[in-house]
Amino acid sequence: MNVRKLTALLLALVMVFALAACGRPSAEASETPSTAPGEAPSEAPSAAPSEVPSEGPSAAPSEDVHVEHTIPRLAVLSGPTGIGAARLLSVPEENAQSYESVIEADNSALVAGLTGPEPIYDIATMASNMAVNLYNKTDGGVKIIALGTLGVLHILESGGNTAINSVADLEGRTIWSAGQGANPEYILRHLLEENGLIPGEDVEIVFGEASEIQAKLLSGEIECAMLPVPAATAAIAKSEGSVRDAIDVTEAWKKIEAAGQLVMTAVVARTEFLETYPDAVAAFLKDYEASIGYVTGNVDEAAQMVADLGITPSAGIARAAIPQCHLTFIAGADMQPAVSDYFRVLWELDPASIGGFIPDDAIYYVG
Repeated sequence: MNVRKLTALLLALVMVFALAACGRPSAEASETPSTAPGEAPSEAPSAAPSEVPSEGPSAAPSEDVHVEHTIPRLAVLSGPTGIGAARLLSVPEENAQSYESVIEADNSALVAGLTGPEPIYDIATMASNMAVNLYNKTDGGVKIIALGTLGVLHILESGGNTAINSVADLEGRTIWSAGQGANPEYILRHLLEENGLIPGEDVEIVFGEASEIQAKLLSGEIECAMLPVPAATAAIAKSEGSVRDAIDVTEAWKKIEAAGQLVMTAVVARTEFLETYPDAVAAFLKDYEASIGYVTGNVDEAAQMVADLGITPSAGIARAAIPQCHLTFIAGADMQPAVSDYFRVLWELDPASIGGFIPDDAIYYVG
């Protein structure tokens, strides 16, 4: 082979090896995962986004770093429950945390807001029997985190009369009541039976709306009625002395042996929220307890808050109603002994009133 042919062959071999080297991926590139188009490459997969925006860029949190919770969505039932929460709702800057809050007119709105695939409330105050009902029907989807009021019912007598001073004095009479199918009905029936009176025979019970009952009391059309605060307070205030508070139902309940405490308001939270944001729940309990303490200890100031929230028609009615609400704050391990006997009474009267069966102790959130 001559020199010219040998040189051409060598050049060809050099080009073949050069082209092969250009098409071979490097070892570093083959070990690095590719990124989607338009996505910035990273050294490691990123964590799932937090539900609460961080204050600025930071490294992945260590185990001892506190993670902030979301703003709780709070629903308060209008009435005595709203009275107890007046400071919490009226002075947000003094709370331990912020809330997205709303006042609802009835329990059904609270139930709808706590359940479903996309609940709109995290914490809510409601009638205690509804809290148990919801716990049973959602298979533990909510828990009771606090108890907010004892009895808020009062039996009123019209016409300036003073003949009714005890439950026994209701024999042979007709009593009107709000709250059919709810706490008031069950409480009234139990009071009558435990005092030896048979509802429908010894005492006739007629149910109606609170506004209707108020009007009939004021006109003298009906002799006696059972109403909750602040409706009862308003009826007394408007009557100018013709309607009086004959029986404080909470005091009458205390005289019944083995009936337990009369607890009419419970605060519930969605179990998922409890498990995800225990700090938010702890902060709420602190704020709610402080609110109840403020309302009971500062009646004049709290009365104006209640009126401004639209819970009562005026501060004067709120001022008279607050002492009649039997506001309380019971939480943690104290809840079960305080209210379990009352739930048993409801179950004996009508199992459907609490969702079919007496709840287990898991209904109480003890923190």
